Amino acid sequence: MQSLTQKTYKNQFVETFPGDDSGNLRPRQTPGVLYSKAVPTPVREPKLLAWSEELAGELGIEKPTTEEEVAVLAGNLVTPTMYPYAACYAGHQFGNWAGQLGDGRAISLGEWEAPNGTSWEFQLKGAGPTPYSRRADGRAVLRSSVREYLMSEAMYHLGVPTTRALSLVNTGDQVLRDMFYNGNAAMEPGAIVMRVAPSFLRFGNFEMLAARQEDENLKKLVDWTISRYYPHIQGEGTERVTAWFREVVERTASLTVEWLRVGFVHGVMNTDNMSILGLTIDYGPYSFVDDYDPNFTPNTTDLPGRRYAFGRQHTVAYWNLGCLASAIAPLFSDTALLQEVLDGYREIFYDKFYAMMGNKLGLDEIKEEDKEIIAQVEKVLTSLNPDMTIFYQLLIDLPEVASEQQVVEHFRESFYHEPNPADRELLFNTMIAYWQRVQMNNCSREKSQEQMRRSNPRFILRNYLLHQAIEGLEKGDDELFVKLQQAMKEPYSSKFDEFFARRPDWASQKAGCSMLSCSS
Repeated sequence: MQSLTQKTYKNQFVETFPGDDSGNLRPRQTPGVLYSKAVPTPVREPKLLAWSEELAGELGIEKPTTEEEVAVLAGNLVTPTMYPYAACYAGHQFGNWAGQLGDGRAISLGEWEAPNGTSWEFQLKGAGPTPYSRRADGRAVLRSSVREYLMSEAMYHLGVPTTRALSLVNTGDQVLRDMFYNGNAAMEPGAIVMRVAPSFLRFGNFEMLAARQEDENLKKLVDWTISRYYPHIQGEGTERVTAWFREVVERTASLTVEWLRVGFVHGVMNTDNMSILGLTIDYGPYSFVDDYDPNFTPNTTDLPGRRYAFGRQHTVAYWNLGCLASAIAPLFSDTALLQEVLDGYREIFYDKFYAMMGNKLGLDEIKEEDKEIIAQVEKVLTSLNPDMTIFYQLLIDLPEVASEQQVVEHFRESFYHEPNPADRELLFNTMIAYWQRVQMNNCSREKSQEQMRRSNPRFILRNYLLHQAIEGLEKGDDELFVKLQQAMKEPYSSKFDEFFARRPDWASQKAGCSMLSCSS
């Protein structure tokens, strides 16, 4: 185990690519460079609020016990081997080209080499202004930082590919925020999250270079990304790049399927928020689905178009992959192969989707006729709007179907409203067909149920729980915050069934529980 202050950090990214080393934090366009030096701005009184023991153990990091070590997590201390910088990237936001964006409130410190030889980028979110902050202050509030810290680790324990969070620090400073961009700005406590990932490279990094016609930098970034993060891909030239793009497509499809499995809505799937490694990145106005609704979006900025709604995430992923394909197209003399790989997304996604749904439903395999059962279950969920998490948990222990009333009573705990006669009949008929199919499994009922328990989370970090935990912390009470950290580590267990309940009525309209903004 090594100390945060004594470690020798690596800086492969900044040593490989051109950057602006001036340290000038004035907001500006930065053509010709992939990053700009950005030293974190010190905070008044940093205090460690949370520390991920699991991640620290994996990376071989000693828990901070001194003010100096906490200062690293707050951006108050940059060690001699660190090179703090903000990355330059662009992106499509809500379907529109936004030009240069970049790390406006994230500063990478360096790369930590773990005992197993893997390398992890350390990045502070909320550590002060960078050349890409535009008109913002580069800070983050406690509210958004708690959400990022908890959900990063919760998704890891759910088995969803994600960036991680090592620590959460209270800065002791106040930050001015307009939560819903409606003119009602207020001071909020500031905080900083130490984010950790093999890389924070996004689709937007490649889009920026393509837009600026910096083909040499683009080729260099693609080659470096493949060599460093996809070393198993061999070959040369466009053959190698095509194989890499194919794997990015596959990883992105897998990621969106995992989101659908657990009921996660990212909320702001701009191309600058799409990881080139297929990780969930940038936890802002996200939510889990409570009452099932494919058109649900937690992001106020996404209304009324609902571009990033729960049931549209896989199609947005395809659109974003198209933007990435366009960005790397200058490396091809003929883009036919690139288009062919992109066109293969739909088949890859649906193969993974049906396999995932088969696991959620406890089916031993997926036959063509099983897709109708899956479609019927989807229809039931869309019509009845039950609590998604609770519905699938109740489905695990569904007894032999005997009557409509029996089925309705079995699922009653998941209902937010009383089903009408047509919905009752739909639920009953679907459960008859489902029960008959399960009896055809070539495995025991017990094994089928075990499969379902591994695929369907019992605990999720619901927005209202996060909201309550944040309110508690702002008042100096960390009881719920600590308990949620414990519960999120065992999402498939019944150990924390005190949280196994529908969203309360009061939370359906409360700011920060039902709808959030990009400042969340």
